[in-house]
Amino acid sequence: MIELKNYIENTLLSPDANEEKLKNFFEISKKYEVFGVCINPVHIKKAKEFFSGTNTKIVTVIGFPLGANLSETKAFETKKAIEDGADEIDMVLNIGALKSKNYDFVKKDIEAVKLSSNGKILKVIIETDLLSKEEIKKACELCIEAHADFVKTSTGFVKNGVGAKVEDVKLMAETVKPHGLRVKASGGIKNLEQAQDLINAGADRLGTSSGKTILDELKEL
Repeated sequence: MIELKNYIENTLLSPDANEEKLKNFFEISKKYEVFGVCINPVHIKKAKEFFSGTNTKIVTVIGFPLGANLSETKAFETKKAIEDGADEIDMVLNIGALKSKNYDFVKKDIEAVKLSSNGKILKVIIETDLLSKEEIKKACELCIEAHADFVKTSTGFVKNGVGAKVEDVKLMAETVKPHGLRVKASGGIKNLEQAQDLINAGADRLGTSSGKTILDELKEL
């Protein structure tokens, strides 16, 4: 049986995450020994200090949630995040450029972050809710060309978006895994059944704000 906690990046990216919410989130994440915590860059230093001496990875987001920052801004943000203690980087792809078929720009945007990532794991959020199947495949191909480490489904911030879908994760996995990349499913993962379905579809990581709920469900089996 898989160790589900090793798939989970417990996530707190809400704009109203005050000190109390953050502390509670850190404590729960530590108690459940999740693989990582995914937080906004402003919280990296606190997270690094809190999880010192544990195996929990500090994951942060770049160009979040729209992906429309300048490449130079994303690169600077990445460099600063790593200086502050981030272990992994989740950047948002420039979705407008992808939909405009400006593929060279999209690739160079990813490469700019990769260059600043200092060898850290780089995941690229392609925002599947806004893409056709053909666009999902093309985004994955550009991530391969730009030497990203993961493709990721969603920010979780698309209005009326579904987030991670089994069919999208399957397509992403089929496209990138032969080239050595992995898949992170995120967005709307609320329960154990969803988590297991996404892992079976090819997800190597799960980004979720419901890590406690999912792992509690597992304990009850």
